[in-house]
Amino acid sequence: MNGLEAFWDETAIVPISALEHYAYCPRQCALIHIEQTYEENEYTLRGRSLHEQVDIPRTAVEEGLLSHSALPIWSIRLGIIGRADLVLFYPDGTPYPVEYKSGRRKVKYHDDIQLCAQAMGLEEMLNHPVPKGSIYYHASRRRREVVFSPDLRRLTEQVILEVRDMLQRGTVPPPVNDARCPNCSLIGVCMPDLISTLQNSTASYSPFRLVDSEDAG
Repeated sequence: MNGLEAFWDETAIVPISALEHYAYCPRQCALIHIEQTYEENEYTLRGRSLHEQVDIPRTAVEEGLLSHSALPIWSIRLGIIGRADLVLFYPDGTPYPVEYKSGRRKVKYHDDIQLCAQAMGLEEMLNHPVPKGSIYYHASRRRREVVFSPDLRRLTEQVILEVRDMLQRGTVPPPVNDARCPNCSLIGVCMPDLISTLQNSTASYSPFRLVDSEDAG
């Protein structure tokens, strides 16, 4: 038992996975975690296939280090809960979280926020500093190491607060309709092009245009 319910209302507990969704696109996060909407595309299918390999809890030795896959993680201080794909443990007990992604190796701060939240949860659970971790990109077969700097930790805590506020309000932000949209599995549900067009049409409409200037007054 993690004891979160003794300190947080159930509606205030933030899933760590929601942080990555929110940092990528707040509307995507709301559609998934508020409206319980989820659609598959080639990216999510690849990601699901990849995570099936690490979603079974097990203990093993990897690269000479003790490892735990599908490790539950939480933080009473931050009110977050989730699961780490893999956590390696150095001989001195230092945890090293590893998050698996299906894409190619590339700096993505929404991935870093998710990993940093895992690290802060591990620090609280194990009472041991977690200075860094890494993200494994399956398409590149490479890891990208992430240092949990003070700036990244502050950003992660800010995102936690914003996600909690959005989930408790139950509000769904408007679509962004930008370069993030084409690869999103929820584009058919979100309809960013249509909604943006309707919003722009409404904003440009003015009832005063129906009155000829000579007849006004």
